[in-house]
Amino acid sequence: NVNKVETGVRIKHLPTGLAVKCTEERTQPLNKQRAMQILRGKLLAVMEEQRVAELQAIRGDAVKAEWGAQIRSYVLQPYKMVKDVRTGHESSQPQDVLDGELGPFIEAFHRAQAQATVAGCDSTTS
Repeated sequence: NVNKVETGVRIKHLPTGLAVKCTEERTQPLNKQRAMQILRGKLLAVMEEQRVAELQAIRGDAVKAEWGAQIRSYVLQPYKMVKDVRTGHESSQPQDVLDGELGPFIEAFHRAQAQATVAGCDSTTS
């Protein structure tokens, strides 16, 4: 009952500081039960936000696989060439690259990343 102050319930979750007040129901036990449900919902929402923030921190700035976000371009006809778009490293042996020989490209990327770090801007990962 809204007119009776003694039926209202206020619950505070001490670790988080969240507080809930309920005066919707006619009796104090029902108000307490309703306040606990509301508090539980708020706590779950806070925990979900923290979980999403932690996952975002772990993932970092992930690059989306979209058109125009390629790493290497392969030309197989009329001539043969593989070029790393990020570093400019080229190879005239596309079959070796397609077979998994990525060592020279990885080394070129690490060199470019180190140079960008020394220069003060990390432009190879953007």
